[in-house]
This record gives sequence, C-alpha cells and structure tokens, in this order.
Amino acid sequence: MLFARRLAILAVAGALLPALTACAERRAEPPATDPTTAAPVADESAFVSLAEVDPTILVEARYYGEHNFLGTRVNGYEAPKCLLTKQAATALAQVQQDLRPMHLTLKTYDCYRPQRAVDHFVAWAKDLGDVKMKQEFYPTVEKANLFRDGYIAEKSGHSRGSTVDLAIVALPAADPEPYRAGDPLRACFLPAEQRFRDNILDFGTGYDCFDPAAHTADPATGGNQRAVRTLLTELMDDRGFTNLPEEWWHFTLKDEPFPKTYFDFPVR
Repeated sequence: MLFARRLAILAVAGALLPALTACAERRAEPPATDPTTAAPVADESAFVSLAEVDPTILVEARYYGEHNFLGTRVNGYEAPKCLLTKQAATALAQVQQDLRPMHLTLKTYDCYRPQRAVDHFVAWAKDLGDVKMKQEFYPTVEKANLFRDGYIAEKSGHSRGSTVDLAIVALPAADPEPYRAGDPLRACFLPAEQRFRDNILDFGTGYDCFDPAAHTADPATGGNQRAVRTLLTELMDDRGFTNLPEEWWHFTLKDEPFPKTYFDFPVR
C-alpha cells in the first residue's frame, strides 16, 4: 500500500492532522484446521518478548492486571509482557516501522495467551453470579449467552503464539486513565469522552468490548473511527496479519508457525 494512501486514510481523522502535517514536511477466534489439545510442555525458545524485538511498541498487559472483563489477574500471566513467536514479533516490528513516519505507535493488550488462561475464561463464564465487570465489557449481553454468542470459547488462537490484540496511539503517548477496582464502570461502546479514557485513537469502542459495535466493519461505525480501523487493518494486512471480523483489535499472522499447537507455559 502506498504511503500516500495511508495519509489519506488518516486525514479523515481530524484529530490527527497535526501529526500528518509534521510527517509531510490494531471470543472466539476461527480455529486452526484440525486443532490439537494444549501442549503440556512447550519449547519456549520459539517465543520472544516483543520488547526485545522492538522496545518502542507500547505494552499494556490487560490480563496481568484487573482492568479486564474478569476483573482480576488471569491465570498464567506472571509478568506484564507480550510474548509472541519470533515470526509474529518480527512482522509486528515492521508494522511499527510503517507507523513511525506518521508519529504513531502500536500498543498491545494481549499476545501469547496460555491455555490455562483460556481455561480461566471458561470457568469464569460458567460462574453466572460473577458479573462485576458487566457494565463496562458486556453491558447488553447476558452472561449465560457468552458461549452461544461466540465471545468465549475453549480454544484461542492466542495460545498458538502468533495472535495479538492491539491498537494505535498518537505520539507523544498520553497516559491512559488509571483503573481503580471499585470505580464506577462505563459501557465500552459509549463515545470516547464517556467511556474509559484509554490513550489509543478512537476506534469506536474500548478493548474487549463484547458488542457488535466492536465488529471491524460495523455499519454504524463511520468517520474517524472507521478511518483508524481501516488504517490498522491495512497496515497489519500488509505485513502478513489477518483480522478477526468480530474484533477490530485482533490479528493473527497468516503464516503462523504453530497452526495446530496450543501452548500452556506461563507468561513470565
């Protein structure tokens, strides 16, 4: 894709015009074919910390903290890191290079996800009494329907190591709103000034929003929000990633090295 094409996309988002002027002078996932069970012991040498490949990419490990749809740290996250296969990390660093001339950066929310974390999601989804984070992450969805509606599944492409959840942040990066357990929650699909104030561009919803508004091609999403979704999707596609249509933030390396292996070593 031509650089001019990317500038045209960004020009739609008026909030980014200063950055462009300076420059002118990123549930359930589609399963792999014939998926296997989780590998009880994995060769971690196939994985790298994204910070070792490109330390300029921001990392906000949502499942290491409490600001997620469970409201607690998820099993298997022992460090706030983004681990990926070497191939996925290298490709992501190329996307970051594409963004730099635009004074933008990637920010990851989740990368490799151990199978034990997915099991934690499943156990949480079956506990219908635990709805403490409903108002923000799934305000219009009955928890009993999370499996039926495809928001929770027993397998995740993240466990194969080449899937990443991410967004774009304008530079210099502002600090996101601090999350404090017990604070009033705001629905993830509200306008940007009303929902949790992340530091990402306005993609139309917050991260991990269990709502049709988070579908990448949601017909009700237009203008600036559609422009930044398009920018992220096209940049990622250029570097070999494919988007999950139900989640604007979710991408998988097309030529992932372990398409049938679900790893379970912890993030550490």
